[in-house]
Order: sequence, then C-alpha cells, then structure tokens
Amino acid sequence: MSRRKILSTAVFIASLGLSALLAFAQTSTPAKPDAAKAVPQGEKQDLAAADLRAIKKPALPEFHPQQPKRIQLDNGMVIFLQEDHELPLIGMGINIRGGSKSEPENKAGLVSIYGSAWRTGGTKTRTGDQLDDLLATRAATLETNGSALSTFVSLSSLKGDFDFVLDLTNDLLRNPEFRQEKIDLAKDQIKTGISRRNDDLGQISGREANKIGYGARSPYARVPEYSTVAAITRQDLLDWHARYVHPNNIILGISGDFDSVAMEAKLRSLFGNWPKGPAVQVSPVPITPPTPGIYFVAKDDVNQSEIRMIAAGIRRDDPDYYAVDVMNHIFGGGFSSRLFSNLRTKAGLAYSVFGSVSAQFDHPGLTILGIGTKSGTTAQAIDGLYKEIEGMRTNPVTEEELRRGKEAILNSFVFEYDSRVKVMNAHSNYEFHGYPQDFLERYQKGIEKVTAADVDRVARKYLDKNKFAVLVVGKAADFDKPLSTFGPVTTLDITIPQPGAAAAAAGSAPAASNPEGKALLAKVLEGAGGAAKLRAIKSLREKSTITLKAQGMSVDADMTQLGDDKVHMKLNTPGGEMTMVVTPQAAFMSMAAMGDRDMPSSQRDDQLKALRRELWYIAQHSDDPQFIFFAQGKEKVGDIETLVLDITGGGQQLRWFVDPKSGHVLRAQFQGTSPTGPATEIVDYSDWKTVDGLSLPFHVESSLNGQPNMSAVISSYEFNPVVDASIFEKPAPK
Repeated sequence: MSRRKILSTAVFIASLGLSALLAFAQTSTPAKPDAAKAVPQGEKQDLAAADLRAIKKPALPEFHPQQPKRIQLDNGMVIFLQEDHELPLIGMGINIRGGSKSEPENKAGLVSIYGSAWRTGGTKTRTGDQLDDLLATRAATLETNGSALSTFVSLSSLKGDFDFVLDLTNDLLRNPEFRQEKIDLAKDQIKTGISRRNDDLGQISGREANKIGYGARSPYARVPEYSTVAAITRQDLLDWHARYVHPNNIILGISGDFDSVAMEAKLRSLFGNWPKGPAVQVSPVPITPPTPGIYFVAKDDVNQSEIRMIAAGIRRDDPDYYAVDVMNHIFGGGFSSRLFSNLRTKAGLAYSVFGSVSAQFDHPGLTILGIGTKSGTTAQAIDGLYKEIEGMRTNPVTEEELRRGKEAILNSFVFEYDSRVKVMNAHSNYEFHGYPQDFLERYQKGIEKVTAADVDRVARKYLDKNKFAVLVVGKAADFDKPLSTFGPVTTLDITIPQPGAAAAAAGSAPAASNPEGKALLAKVLEGAGGAAKLRAIKSLREKSTITLKAQGMSVDADMTQLGDDKVHMKLNTPGGEMTMVVTPQAAFMSMAAMGDRDMPSSQRDDQLKALRRELWYIAQHSDDPQFIFFAQGKEKVGDIETLVLDITGGGQQLRWFVDPKSGHVLRAQFQGTSPTGPATEIVDYSDWKTVDGLSLPFHVESSLNGQPNMSAVISSYEFNPVVDASIFEKPAPK
C-alpha cells in the first residue's frame, strides 16, 4: 500500500470515528435549540481553528538519554557498552578507520570489494559458505561492508549464542582469507552497477551533481570504472587489511542483554593483547566551490527531466548548523515547505522537489536543490527554482513557518533516537569524527534557540542563485526553451569508459590495412557469394529459433532489418508475443501484458553495434579507408587452423577466424555486453547452406567470457523483402 493510500485510509477511518461520536452525542443528550447561541454555519470552521490554536502545548522535556559506558583499552581500541534488557539479543558494530576516501584513484572500488569479499571470503579455517551455515543454524548475522571513511563489521545474535558469534568475528578480524572466487563475485556485482548506471535519471543526476560539486576526481565524487575494478587484486585486499585493521583504529559499540562488568572483562580478554598498529593518516581533501554555469547531460530515451542546482554546503560543526537545519525544513523539507507547496502543489511542475544545505561530519556538504519535471516544462522548472531561491532571501520567514518547522524537527528527533542502540551508535559516530560526546544533547537546545532572524540570515548567506551550478538531465529537443537561454551550456559526457576487451583480444589496432588482410577479406566475400551480392542487400528478413542458455528457454524469432540501423523483431515467448524495435531515434519493446516500454539507451547502442558486425555491413565498407583489415596469423578453431582477420571501423573492433579453404567465417570475437558489463563474446558459425547465391550459416552459438550464452537455428533468410517503414515507429499512446 502506498504512503498516500495509507494516509487516505487513516483519514477515512478517523472520520468514521468522529461521525459515530457525534451520532452518539446527539441521541444520548439531545440539545435544546437556543436561538441566542446559534452560530452561523460559515463561522464554525474559523471558531474551530481558533480553538485548536488556543490549545497550550506543553514544552518538550529536555533530552537526556541513557549514556553508554565508554572504555579505552591500552592498545587504543575504544568500546561503548549499552545495556538493554528488553529482549535476549546482543548486537555489535565495529567501525574501522580507513575508507574509499583513501583508496588509490586508479583502483576506485577497492573498499567496496574489500567490504564484500572480507565476509564472503571467510577465514583461514572456514570458508564464507561455512560461516553462512554456522550462523544460519543460530539465526545470527555477521556482515562486513565499506564506506567513504571506514569499513564496518556488524553482528547480532541471541544472548546465548553471542560468545560463539563473537569468536567467529574475532577470527574474521584477524585471519581473513579473501578467496578469489568471492572477489570475482564482488567485482561482477560492481560491474553490473557500472553497466546500468546511465539507465536511471535520478542516478545520473545525483552522480553528476557530486562531480560538479566536488570535482570529478574527488574521492567524494569519483566512481568505479571497469578498468579500476579490473586492476584490483587479492593482494590489494590483504594489504588494505594489514594497513588499517588494528585496535587503535577501531571503535566498537555493543548493545543488548548483558552485564557491563562481565562484558568489559570478556572484551578485554579477547582484544586486550592485540598489538597496536600504525595510526591511520588521512590527508585532507581540498574542496573548492562548484563553478556556476549550465551543465547538460543528454538522455534521449526519456520524456522528463531531472534538474539539480549545486552550491557549497557546510560541516556539521558549523555555528550555522542549527539555523540551516530549520531553514532546510521551511524551504524544502516536507509537504508544507515552500518548494513543495509552490512548485508541486500550486504550479504542478514537479514529480518530486527538494532542497537543502547539506552538513557532513568530516567535510563541507553540498547545497542541492532538485526537481523532476516533464520535458516540456524544464525551463519553467528552472525559473521556478530561481524564483524560490530569491523568495527565500527576500520574503522573511513567518512566525508560523518557524514554529511549524521547529516542531517538525524536534518531534521527529525523538524517533531518531528512541532506542538505546541508536543513542550508542550516535556516540560511536561522534567518537569517530572527534565531536564532543554531548553533541546529541546539544541538538535540541540548538534548534529551540533558532529565531526567524537566524533563518533569514542563513538563507541570504547560502542561497545565492548566482553561485549555483545548474545541471539538467533530459531530452533537449522536448524542452520548452533552450538551456542556452540561461547562459552558456557545458555538455557532460557520461559515456561509460570501456575496458577495451576487444582491443585486448585483437591486439593494438594497426594504423592501416596490410595486403594480407585485404586479400583475406576478399576471400571471405568471395566465399559468401561475392562482394556485389552482399552489397546489394538493403533489407533482410530472418526466421529462427533462439535458445537462451542461462534461462533454458527457447523462443521463435522473426527479425526484419532495414539498412544498417533499423531492426524489428517479433518473439513468441511463453508470456505471449513480444515486439522489439531499435532505430537511432527510438528503441522500445511492446507486449500485450505490459504495453510499450523504452529500452535503456545503452541497450539500444548495443543492438545498433550488433547490426554493424554483420557480413553484409562489412562488405559495404570493404573499400572504405576508415576501415582497417589486418591479417594476424593463424589460430585453431576446433580441428581447423583458421586465418585470423582483425577489423577496425564503425566504432568497434572485430576479429574473424576464417576457414582458408571455403572462406567461411567460422568464428567472430568482439567486445559484447553481459549482465555484469563488457565481456568477451565469441560467436561460432556452422551448418552452411546456399540461399539466392549466398553461402550462409544456419546455426550460431555464442558465449560470454567463456560461459554459454545463446544458440540460434535459422530456418530461412529472405533478401531485400519489401519493408513497411511504419513497423519501426513507436505506437501512439492509447
């Protein structure tokens, strides 16, 4: 059930209760009409509102949570103990200094892989899978992960199993194994994220906003790439562990059903003899304010825009922190905020809208305003954000806004620290960042002291439209006004850098064709039926049965290709007929059960590349000086010693393995795409038959990184059929 539906249901139930009470009052104690006291209907609501405002609300009590016990061992380890006997459970968190902020730029992703493979890789005496089994039998958990500033170990268990799980944790801390297969799995998970990172508007805008705010190479903004992930080795993980995992770099917090005296003795016995290691030295990261201007990311497969305005923020220990927090709520922090009320509720410009000055513990955050709108109102939305920025600077905060904002913050604050474990975690966090231990208690008083004048002052200080960088992600052709209306536009390239798998397979691309390469190409074209016949192909229809190996599923396919950039395919799937269309302008799939859905631009580009690997496309460019054909020697495919031909052109590299007798291409190798990102794809061709004078394969097998991917059995080829161009057009919405 959605949040909106829950709210509506709650209101409806409440109204039923009120009606029942009114009915009961009327039937139990009927009122006698009193003309002198009768109130006109139009005034009743005003009186009710006045009555509500007249209710005196008691002040919130001062916040004095139960404090955890702090202990520091001789080796530097800091321990927080927080007893909580409500349930027979114990939980523990171990925060270790050293995170992705400190990883080498050319190995971005190291801490993420480390955090995953540390736990899944197991210890020297137990594999990660064995740990899974041991923990599952006790309904316990033991996990590791990484973040920008630290790595983290967490565990939870029943009170009676805690000693056992604590021993496992100690083993994991001191004797990690980082087994290679788990490292590879963690890498695949990151590569999957890389391959899909340009599919979602919100993900693109968030990532690029950080790059604009901090700089693309800043550790607060950089992201893993295929090349940086590939560069990470098992030894890197072992070296990282040896550098950072020492007791003097650890803050340990434990809460639950235990006796503090006994627990302290247990932890001292377990960790007290662990020798100190080198202290973590974290170099400060220079931060410069973002450069104002208009930045654009083109995404043509969407009908909406994501807009971000980016400026400098503050640290959490800034004296303005409390006033900024109240301003954030009034400006963009809820349903009653100015941004939400004016841009979404009144103007109807926003799917979502928000804005705040962010405050980080260890470095200045960013001030980010965001709005999602349809493509045709992009400029209106930018103007709307500018207007709200100026309004926040020039229209003073009202006492009602101030009261509502402070109450919302303080009332929600109660629920953020409504358990002892939350309070203990806050203290561990303050210890980690060197903040005073009473910082949590200061918060309530700090918010209560904020005045309307304070809010107006910080609004003028941090909300200056001339200091904002404006980022727009969307389809420029559909904007209501060009972005250049707002100033010079910098177009950002978000193309995912490829690792060059095909180049690695084919070697460095040569500068020109060699005679042997041109001769081998001529042999391939002649073996297929001749260059003239291949070049005469303008359209093609192919029917086949495709088997997807991973899914164990076969589908009948009817594919029509027009030129080298349009393809229409019908698939008879178990769920019904599916249509897929790819052109440079649009890529979508249709199915009765789901309607029409756009393909991600990355998938569209992959399909267009596939069309340009076809034999007839290569034949069209056999004399093109932009294409290079280079013979690379010999290599066996099965029992046949083939001749190797490398082809560079059309934006990609391709390797053919050619039968020297028939001229048939028995195998093609190139960089394809797997669910985890770029992969070496190998396609084998067999069962050659002649159709209209052309010798063609009727059986195809492909693999990705050595794993079976798919096979296809072709039932028919038809060359130059009449094609209705309308089949490539997206159906109009119904």
